[in-house]
Amino acid sequence: MSPSPPSLRPRKKPVQPRAVETYAWMLEAAAQILEAQGIGAFNTNLVAERAGVSIGSLYQYFPGKDALLVALMRREKARFGEDAAAARDAPDGHAALAHLVSAAVRHQFERPELARLIDIEEARPEVQQEVESASDFRGLLRAALDHADLPPQPNREIAIDDVAALVRLLVDAAGARGESDAQRLERRVLGAILGYLGASPGADGR
Repeated sequence: MSPSPPSLRPRKKPVQPRAVETYAWMLEAAAQILEAQGIGAFNTNLVAERAGVSIGSLYQYFPGKDALLVALMRREKARFGEDAAAARDAPDGHAALAHLVSAAVRHQFERPELARLIDIEEARPEVQQEVESASDFRGLLRAALDHADLPPQPNREIAIDDVAALVRLLVDAAGARGESDAQRLERRVLGAILGYLGASPGADGR
């Protein structure tokens, strides 16, 4: 895998508390501008203005708007990963998968416009390469499939890839349609996953 372009990486990471706070303000300002004005209006000057910092301060951390977008994507991926990580404590595979699906749906519905725009930008191959390590979704799926209540798969790695793609496809499509019934979407996604895996519903009917 070729390295990502330097323009997609921050110039430096904040260390001091004040710098960490400023960095966080800039990322949140970027998120708010995307939600309010869309990707077409997104630029570093607007982000600096909304964050209350000089453009020079912003450029200390980010070489351009693409690096800012990637940092925001990594923030969102990390937040999703923190939520999804509780699947490791699930008592069985059905519960683990249910938690992963719930986390994916929550992440989509909390800030739907931001999630939709990030999905579009993340489709760029060089961006995918830069942000894919920000959460361990595949590792969590692998742990879920290790549970004895889920049927063994002929090729577990292919199954993991397919399930991850299925979750993303269904959740992203629901977000693009503007769906708002989280529980209904969770049931639909979990049912599709269990059907693919050849698993029966869990004890609670999921």
